[in-house]
Amino acid sequence: MARVKIDIPTHLLFDCNIRVRISDINYGNHLGNDSLVGILHEARVLWLQSLQYTELSIEGVGLIMSDLAVVYKNESFYGDVLNIKLYLGDTSALSFELVYEISNQQQTLIAIAKTGMVCYHYELKKVSSLPDLFLKKINVKN
Repeated sequence: MARVKIDIPTHLLFDCNIRVRISDINYGNHLGNDSLVGILHEARVLWLQSLQYTELSIEGVGLIMSDLAVVYKNESFYGDVLNIKLYLGDTSALSFELVYEISNQQQTLIAIAKTGMVCYHYELKKVSSLPDLFLKKINVKN
């Protein structure tokens, strides 16, 4: 089986720390894959908050996740403080990629992940163009 490969872009958007909670631990006594997805979501929400946005309110539109890929590298355990770096991947008129580099306090790489984020107008129930002001805030030339 071919392995998923995610390259880390150079455009760093945001950096945050999130502690692994006891509820994030699975029966293998390490961070569960479902909990890692929740941690990625938390990091994305923190990034958007730093720009004065939410996933539902970005210059009159919102975001919806179109895809997710995760490459697990090492285990993480209860109490670990994870450093999550968010990078900007490919962008288009309607969507962009976020790449996440997740490491622990010893700087051991835990995982690399990628989410495809599509601009979505929730009231109209359809995709929409990424707002110019949002693109400017994340340093994308349009």
